[in-house]
Amino acid sequence: MINQTIIITVIIVLSYILAKWKGLSVELSLLFSAIAGALTGSVFKTPPFLEIPRHLVEGSFTYLDVILVFFTATLFITIIQEAGGVNFAVRSAVVHFSRFRFLALFLLMIIILIPGALTGAGSVSLLVVGAPVALALKGLGVAEKKIPAILFILAGLAAAAPPVNIWAMVLCAGTAIPYVGFELPLGIPVLILGILTILVLGRRQSGTENLQAFLEKIDCHPNMNWFRLLTPFVVFFGLVLAYRLFPFSFPILGLPLEFLIASLIAIALSPVRINLIRVASTTINKLLPLLAIMVIVGMLQQIMAASGVKGLISYSVLIIPLGLLFSLLPIIIPVSEGILTYGGAAIIGIPLVWYLNSLGYHATLVISGLSLLWPLGDGLPPTALIGRLSLMVSGYEGDYWRFLRQTWIPWLIVTTVGLLMIIFSSKLSFLVIG
Repeated sequence: MINQTIIITVIIVLSYILAKWKGLSVELSLLFSAIAGALTGSVFKTPPFLEIPRHLVEGSFTYLDVILVFFTATLFITIIQEAGGVNFAVRSAVVHFSRFRFLALFLLMIIILIPGALTGAGSVSLLVVGAPVALALKGLGVAEKKIPAILFILAGLAAAAPPVNIWAMVLCAGTAIPYVGFELPLGIPVLILGILTILVLGRRQSGTENLQAFLEKIDCHPNMNWFRLLTPFVVFFGLVLAYRLFPFSFPILGLPLEFLIASLIAIALSPVRINLIRVASTTINKLLPLLAIMVIVGMLQQIMAASGVKGLISYSVLIIPLGLLFSLLPIIIPVSEGILTYGGAAIIGIPLVWYLNSLGYHATLVISGLSLLWPLGDGLPPTALIGRLSLMVSGYEGDYWRFLRQTWIPWLIVTTVGLLMIIFSSKLSFLVIG
């Protein structure tokens, strides 16, 4: 039994490597490896050949709830952007607080965190607010080589921040743990690490005499104001809190419906006319690779479970000495993200959470700590999604590895905090509310 499972595992790995070598995308490579694993497993009747279509279809729906949250949240943020809210917020933060530089940097950090926190994707933060924030950072005197490093770390933290954390959702779905109680375990570290990042990388390197010239590049609709911008967010967070404050009298709407309601409010208050169909279509096109990866990761996870590969990986994790496991996590977790993106959470994270939970580590804190480590992998090849986007939106034309070296201090700090949260998870359980 073990030998046949090892054979299936090797075929899955080699299929992925072959597909990447042939130049296929991560999504197609994962799909190719899932089909190859299913066909190899059918030789040993794990699963039987005729049941392969059923497993693939079932697997494609594993993360349907995550996909709905992903789409509706990004639609909401895109509507805010189309209405001119993003440029208004960036411009206002810099204009009113340029004399208090730390406050200006802090507000820019919050502006970067919000889209990723609401959508679960750091890439959305960069696509929506990356360019205007990069201009503002340059106007505040931040060195050009530091700007993409700041964007990369903050976009990664945005993806890890509550209320939507895709890695945590994947792990919760795969381990049957409710996706609740992550607000403080993720929110507090993200804010602290974000502040440390802007303090380390945001030191003044040049004057701000050209600040006005940079701000003139940020277009802002004259009728946009704080009421139009903040009301949709107040509605959204009000709906999120309502059923927690009044659990027996207010219905549980769910994040997708709450995002849709907030989106309608944003459209109604927008100073410009917004075509919802066009915006929704643009959002789908923008998210298609990320949505596809969630569908395919579900397929791969189902095939791995049916063929025994998932159990083999779980067993492999169980036999690793705990000290060695902790020392390898800063390498294994980011590298798995760089190669498999969200697939790393399903393949490696799920058995890891089971194992640590069985040893008495608090599952919610363990998932939170791992969620801080995975975004770092989005700067590593072959995918390097957030890393490449950070360069693109900032206009940085230097060497990629030179940019990545600029992140080493925040990288080490984030890694240390993530590891400490995992190791001392049982002592930090007081952070879990709900």
